[in-house]
Amino acid sequence: MSPTNITTDTSAKAWSPDVQAFAAADVIPEALILQTSTVAGSIEGDEPAVRVAYVDDADAQFTSEGADIPEAEPTLSEVLVHTGKVTLLVRVSREQWQQNGTATVLSDSARRAVLKKANEAYLSQVLPTAPKVTPPGGILNIPGIQDGGEIATNLDALADAFTLVETAGGTVTHILAAPNSWGALRKLKKGTSSNESLLGAGTEDADKRILNTPVLTSNAVPSGKLALIDSSAIVSAAGEVQVATSEHAYFGSDSIALRVTFRFGQNLVRPERVVKLSLDLA
Repeated sequence: MSPTNITTDTSAKAWSPDVQAFAAADVIPEALILQTSTVAGSIEGDEPAVRVAYVDDADAQFTSEGADIPEAEPTLSEVLVHTGKVTLLVRVSREQWQQNGTATVLSDSARRAVLKKANEAYLSQVLPTAPKVTPPGGILNIPGIQDGGEIATNLDALADAFTLVETAGGTVTHILAAPNSWGALRKLKKGTSSNESLLGAGTEDADKRILNTPVLTSNAVPSGKLALIDSSAIVSAAGEVQVATSEHAYFGSDSIALRVTFRFGQNLVRPERVVKLSLDLA
């Protein structure tokens, strides 16, 4: 009698559940981590980290004709990007799962839930307490970013924030704004007796750009806040969005399990190239 060969073809589905993996850029292209950071790779597990190398430039100098040129000593540095896994598990009866459109609607809902949590964590996740390294802290909580103060009745503080980033050697690539922050900016007028917006003309809606820089509005940005960022200063790791279903996880209740996971993380190479601001919403 020949020995039994256990394979995924002959085992119960619980031993090899259906898993579909999608490139995050295809499934959640609006994720802030994909739009506003430099994705350096992807990893699996809470312990491993992506090691991102960067150079602290040495200073150049004038040298007299015929004189020996001093040797430069640039500093070779690295920043670690740890990751955390955002997850969602949905339980639904087999009968409901088989109804027309249920699978699609639930999958879309799960995608939105993972996207919302990912955006919130990318910006505002609390820094882990050592020796913990995950989930990684949001970019607005990482030490070293600059505080640009408050925008009141004009855009002077915003212009000054651009200067802060450029003085640090960066270029502002994106402005992140809470919806109420963008709304407050749109209401700033050219004068006390004017209805003309600083960001647009008359009753025409303002394009989401300030000082020729795109503005991304998101509920993940804390209320009344703005952030000016240089995307090259933010390094990240982002894996695939994995979707799995199983009819065996809840076998006893004749239900289907839908699981969605997304592993990602972020860190700042040059925290001084990120500036946060607040607005007076009164």
